[in-house]
Amino acid sequence: MQTKFRTIPLACIAILAAVLSLTGCSKPKPVGPPPSGPPEVGIIVVKQEKVLLTTELSGRTVPQMIAEVRPQVSGIIKKRLFTEGSDVKAGQVLYQIDPATFEAAHASARAAEARVEASLVSLRLTEERYRELVKIKAVSQQDYDNAFASLKQAEADLAVAKAAVETARINLAYTKVSAPISGRIGRSSVTDGALVTASQVAALATIQQLDLMFVDVTQTTADMLKLQQNLASGIMKKSGSAKVKLLLEDGSTYPLPGTLKFSEATVDQSTGSVTLRALFPNPKQTLLPGMFVRAVLEEGVNANAILIPQRGVTRNPKGEAMVMTVGAEEKVEPRPIKVVRTVGESWLVSEGLKTGDRVILEGLQKARPGTPVKAVAFGSAEATKKQ
Repeated sequence: MQTKFRTIPLACIAILAAVLSLTGCSKPKPVGPPPSGPPEVGIIVVKQEKVLLTTELSGRTVPQMIAEVRPQVSGIIKKRLFTEGSDVKAGQVLYQIDPATFEAAHASARAAEARVEASLVSLRLTEERYRELVKIKAVSQQDYDNAFASLKQAEADLAVAKAAVETARINLAYTKVSAPISGRIGRSSVTDGALVTASQVAALATIQQLDLMFVDVTQTTADMLKLQQNLASGIMKKSGSAKVKLLLEDGSTYPLPGTLKFSEATVDQSTGSVTLRALFPNPKQTLLPGMFVRAVLEEGVNANAILIPQRGVTRNPKGEAMVMTVGAEEKVEPRPIKVVRTVGESWLVSEGLKTGDRVILEGLQKARPGTPVKAVAFGSAEATKKQ
């Protein structure tokens, strides 16, 4: 009996081992990854487009008209007749100089004129009388000649007296110091009771016209020559109007466009640059004299421009610009190109690419020359999933 009970457990163990062995054999083997295809790259198709080319230059604002107020006669300032920082009109009286001495001089000149006029009446009658008498030999020719000469001298004295009266009147008028132009007047350099002279160097005040504002910017001669070469070669053509946009110091854009007026004909020898001047309307007087600004000038138009994003352009060891393209056999082909300048975030290409070429922008690390790739549109959903 003892032998029987010992045999049963051994049999059970053998059966269990056989079942486990069969279960292990039926377990599926892990499947490996499927073979991968060519790597995907994001590309753009080259096309020509019309591009307005601009350049950004720094400069400062200058008032269109500026006038320094100076006295034209000497005297004591009796009263200042304007408010500092206000707008004034042309001809408005700004200062009153004490007119007493000028009034006296004017009166004296008028009296001298009246004296000459009185003597002239007598001389004119004498000349007329002698003219008739000399015809009948009642007086000598010498007497008539003397009377005629005295008359002419008196007429000349009258002309001098009239000029003296006019000079005295002008000097009297100059005691009212008027605004030469309309605009905004600054602070006054003198107060009531100050002595001013006609030949003084310091201005009494300065008036600036702010309705229109000049912007003076500088451009290097190298950039100017490059622009002329591009225009001559046909890379760009002159735009119809020389419009200028303005960027303020805080980075904001001035809402009103300006017009390029002229370019200096002389190069500044110290900086090697020329000055360009643009005119901007300033109705709200946002622009103030002396502000630092950046002007965006329209240089010209390229009707057949090819633009390639900067991320797709690399440099070879020689420093030449290169792009990777997808060729006809879906293989990567390096392509040397020539770039002219940047336009926003892209390069303007002058040589090396044509319409229809496919330039790789994404996946450049996989794009080895001669390797097959799968080209997908840059920025498409499929390309985005692979990022």
